[in-house]
Amino acid sequence: MTLEEKMELSETRIFKAVFPNTTNHYDTLFGGTAMSLMDEVAFIAATRFSRKKILTVSSDRIDFNKPIPSGTIAEFVAKVIHVGRTSMRVKVEIFTEQMYEEHREKAIEGEFTMVAVDDDKNPVPVF
Repeated sequence: MTLEEKMELSETRIFKAVFPNTTNHYDTLFGGTAMSLMDEVAFIAATRFSRKKILTVSSDRIDFNKPIPSGTIAEFVAKVIHVGRTSMRVKVEIFTEQMYEEHREKAIEGEFTMVAVDDDKNPVPVF
């Protein structure tokens, strides 16, 4: 399997309903909750790509472009976009859609750097 095929196959999607217990005082998805779920889906995509133990090294520029209101569906999409020797960059986008309408739009995007590690948490080759 080529690197590009492996990257494509590791794309990960998670859907979440946005309920009031995950929202802030504006009744939109709390930013910390969004970031936590983004890190989780990035972790899953990196694990699916490498089949190694993975740690988050950094998150880079998370842009909150649109609020995600309570009562909507959020789709988290993670794609491995770059592979180094021991690390991967994973782009995560969150799309929001109304439950009872056909409208869908990108709300949040960011990138995460993940590293493959051994049992002692030392970096190991990804691929």
